[in-house]
Amino acid sequence: MTREKQVEHYDVIVIGGGPAGLTAAIYAGRARLNTLLIEKALIGGLATYTNSIENYSGFPNGPKGEYITNEMKKQAEEMGVKFKLTAVKSVDFEGDEKIVETFRNKFIAKSVIIATGGRPRTTGAQNEDKFLFDKGISFCATCDAAANTGKHVLVIGSGDAAIEEGMFLTKFADKVSVSVIHDEGKMDCNEIAREAAMANPKMAFIWNTVVDSFEGEDMLERINLKNLKTKEIIPVETDSCFEFIGYLPNTEIFQEKVKMSGSQYIITNERMETNYPGVFACGDVREKWLKQVATAVGDGAIAGFAAEKYIAETEQFEEILMQNEKPGLIFVYNAIDPDSRKFLSVIDSYEKSKQGAIAVNRVDVYKSTGLADRLGVKNYPAVVITHEGRISSILYEGICEEGFCTATFDELFKKACKDCNK
Repeated sequence: MTREKQVEHYDVIVIGGGPAGLTAAIYAGRARLNTLLIEKALIGGLATYTNSIENYSGFPNGPKGEYITNEMKKQAEEMGVKFKLTAVKSVDFEGDEKIVETFRNKFIAKSVIIATGGRPRTTGAQNEDKFLFDKGISFCATCDAAANTGKHVLVIGSGDAAIEEGMFLTKFADKVSVSVIHDEGKMDCNEIAREAAMANPKMAFIWNTVVDSFEGEDMLERINLKNLKTKEIIPVETDSCFEFIGYLPNTEIFQEKVKMSGSQYIITNERMETNYPGVFACGDVREKWLKQVATAVGDGAIAGFAAEKYIAETEQFEEILMQNEKPGLIFVYNAIDPDSRKFLSVIDSYEKSKQGAIAVNRVDVYKSTGLADRLGVKNYPAVVITHEGRISSILYEGICEEGFCTATFDELFKKACKDCNK
């Protein structure tokens, strides 16, 4: 017998509990929106595994990532955000109501923010899981370089990220060895980076090798590399290992749901909007250049604010602009346009002359074009005529010109009534 899922309604659902998701939830909660954050594993995401974050503004002493994300969680809870530790099984973004389903629940929301982050690609070598993150294997030189001052570290990979991060590590470590899968002198990075790395006295290269196993007691002590040509096992004593062999976004459940790049990152605009109205994406899950805690927090702030704006505009559009009690006139303008501002007085006079018979509203696109987009208005100024809750016509020509006659509005309303009676 199939168990019926429990249904819960929210204003905003955030999928993912890393710095981006937590920040988005904080913004939504602070706006007094009923907000739920769903995380399948660990609140704080990959940042919780970072030993020391020294490049996050306001935390000069390099606290553990776990400390920063715990503070974010506390703040979200204080804003009334609810948390559920479970995996999302499916999503449906087609309708005005967004549906997010887990094994036991069906959540319905006005807006969804995707913040599922990503995960580093790993080697799959023996004992790797034992030393991930705070046990010797790291994926972020910017985060953990200072902790390796005066030490010997091994970098896996030879792409742009691997070589550039390896050179950054030489500012702290005494020696940086690099395991390269290719023949001597060949790398996957750009030529300038390759030449700079080859000339760096602190960098050494171990060619034609892949990781065979990671060894050590509680912490990583040695990495056994395997020469692909001779099959020889080369033991490398090291204090830390940095893997830079790629990154995988956690977007599997969103396949065919939202627009993605060739690398399966979610594509958004600067407002974190996806191709679905009311669905946003932020943090490492989206296609962007720099993936750091600081940029994730920035993304989350924008996504949380954008979700609030979307919900407010939806309510305004449905309840005010598209009301069906009386004919409506909507003036869409840009407040920084002098002619548009002058025409506001014409709109005011027309509204007074109709003595409440027509619902007149004004939409300023200066800060947001959201309502104008919903009205189908792309040029400003414009006048939108509505009848019985539907758009009847849109007028662009002649508005704001000297001598414009508001009798044009009356003609448009008459036509709307005639068309409606046909």
